[in-house]
Amino acid sequence: MATSKEFLNFVLESFDPSDGVTARAMMGEYCLYRQGVLFGGLYDGRVLVKITENNAQFCMPTAIPYNGAKPMYFVDADDRELMREVARVTSVDMARVKSKKKN
Repeated sequence: MATSKEFLNFVLESFDPSDGVTARAMMGEYCLYRQGVLFGGLYDGRVLVKITENNAQFCMPTAIPYNGAKPMYFVDADDRELMREVARVTSVDMARVKSKKKN
């Protein structure tokens, strides 16, 4: 089941414009970026973020976005404050990982 545009809009409206969260369509689903850094996505109407060392503190359940994929953390889309903080922490971690790979 692909993620609806209504759900995409709901999620994006949950963020403050200063968060810099955007989405890109990908095979009926959406990748989520914060300030240009990929941190998660919308899969089957769920908000999932990459698992990092620092976002484990939020004690979120894991979910598989699609067959063959690595587990990701499931974020409750109704908890806007949590979603914003998880996006911030995860994107900072992912930017750090990306920076290490370049060096």
